[in-house]
Amino acid sequence: MDYRTLGRTDIKVSLICLGTMTWGSQNSEAEAHEQLDYAVAQGVNFIDTAEGYPVTPVSADTKFLTETYIGNWIAKRGKRDDLILATKVSGPSRDPIRKFRGGNHRLDRKNILQAVDDSLTRLKTDYIDLYQVHWPDRPVPSFGRRGIAAIEDGPETVSIEETLGALAELVQAGKIRHFGLSNETPWGVSEYLRLSRDAGLPRVASIQNAYNLLNRTFEIGLSEFALREDVGLLAYSPLADGNLTGKYLGGVIPTGSRRDVSRQFVRYDLPNQAVASARYVAIAHAFGLDPAQLALAFVNAQPFVTSNIIGATSLDQLRTDIASVDVRLTEEQFAAIEDIHRLIPDPCP
Repeated sequence: MDYRTLGRTDIKVSLICLGTMTWGSQNSEAEAHEQLDYAVAQGVNFIDTAEGYPVTPVSADTKFLTETYIGNWIAKRGKRDDLILATKVSGPSRDPIRKFRGGNHRLDRKNILQAVDDSLTRLKTDYIDLYQVHWPDRPVPSFGRRGIAAIEDGPETVSIEETLGALAELVQAGKIRHFGLSNETPWGVSEYLRLSRDAGLPRVASIQNAYNLLNRTFEIGLSEFALREDVGLLAYSPLADGNLTGKYLGGVIPTGSRRDVSRQFVRYDLPNQAVASARYVAIAHAFGLDPAQLALAFVNAQPFVTSNIIGATSLDQLRTDIASVDVRLTEEQFAAIEDIHRLIPDPCP
C-alpha cells in the first residue's frame, strides 16, 4: 500500500480509501465488517463515511446505519488510533436525513455541532480525524450540473464564515482533528483558504469530489488549488458508478448492481457515457488489464490525488479494487486514454 500526506497535516493516509456508501442497504453489517477486516489487512488505514449513508436509498429503516456498522466494528476490533476516520455533515435540501432529525437544517453552527455529536456516538469514538462538509450550503454546480448562470443564494443560505467558525470550535474541542470539503468549487475552496488566513482559523485539508475517466472536470481549476495549496483530492466515484468496469455495456443492468437498486441516480445516464465507457474498457482489454484496475490506476497516478475512494458490494470487487495500487500504467496506455479524452471529454460531469 502507498501512503500520502493529508493536506498540510501530519497524517498519512492510504492511497486507497475504503468507501462505505452501500453499507446498510446493499451490504449487511456482517459484509461491512468483512470488508473492513480485509481492507485493513491490505494496509488500508483510511475509512470514509457520512451521516447521510447509506444512500441507496435513504429511508427510515436504513438511516444512519453505515456509521453504526463502522462504530460496532471499531468497538469490537479496538486499535482506533490505527485508523484515519472521515465522515461528513450533510448540506441542506438534498438530504432526507434532515427530515428524520426534525427539519431541513442548514450548515449553521447549531446543526454542525449536533451532527458531530451524533456521528461520534454512532461511530463509538471520541474524535473524527477528518470532518467534511458533504456539499455546500449555497447552490453550486454539482452532482452532474454544469456551471451556474446566476447566483441563487437565498435568505437562509449560511455563510462559509459561520460554517468554518463552527468547524474551528470542533477542532478546539478535540472532537475533530481536521476538516475537508466535498462537492465544492474553486471559488468555495479559495474562500475557505482566505478566511483561514484572515481569521487564523483551521485550514482545509482536502476536497472530496468526483473524479474518473468520464469526469475529469477537477483538472479545470481545482487541480491547481490541490497542488499549490496542498488541498488534495479524495476522489470519489473513480469507477463512475461501475460504468468503467464494463458490466453495464450493451444496456445490461445486473440484478443487485448499483444501477439496479439506485435508479434515482442519473448522473451517468448521459448520451456519450456508453460510448466512452466502451472505449476505455476496450483499452483495458487490449493491454490485458482489468477495466476496473485501468480506471483506478489512472486516478491513483494523478499528482493532485491524496486518496482514491473505492466502494464495493462484494469481497471479490474489493480485492480487485485494492490491488489497483500495484498497477502502473505505461506511457502508451496513458496516450491511449488521452486519445479518447480528446474525442469525448468529460461526458459525465
